[in-house]
Amino acid sequence: MRTSADPARAGQNDQVRGFAPVAAPDARILVLGSMPGVASLRQARYYAHPRNAFWPIAAAAHGFDPALDYPDRLLALQAAGVALWDVLQACERPGSLDADIRGDTLVANDFAAFLERHPAIVRVCFNGGKAASLYRRHVLPGLAASLEYVDLPSTSPAHAAVSFEQKLAAWRRALTLRD
Repeated sequence: MRTSADPARAGQNDQVRGFAPVAAPDARILVLGSMPGVASLRQARYYAHPRNAFWPIAAAAHGFDPALDYPDRLLALQAAGVALWDVLQACERPGSLDADIRGDTLVANDFAAFLERHPAIVRVCFNGGKAASLYRRHVLPGLAASLEYVDLPSTSPAHAAVSFEQKLAAWRRALTLRD
């Protein structure tokens, strides 16, 4: 029996595609992950893993109930001027770990077109180091936009080195714009 980590299986059934962005036309903050994990892909929802801290953090930062139905959580974020997307449109990755993304299979999303459609975006927040490094390597060199970039601790349950309270403090600052 072969596992997904088996080199002989590389590229077989490991192709993953991300989601469309969730963004109101007047979004001011863009939160970027790298690529949705297995739980999110199965449910076709951003941050669907039950132990991912994204929704509790976003809810605390913007005053909505994290237990709202998924469409209502998306609407609450959009009302707060926050958009969601991922750096990658597609890649090969067995499992959910960013470390397992095959570098030779990356396809970045079209940020130039996205930012043209969302000119009010002034801040990009990276949900973890992998999202930041992928963006800086594969997107930023071809981008003409002048934006503020904020690296944040991953909300993934795999990133347990930072406490929920520490994550919340960093994210709360990043998800709030001062006019």
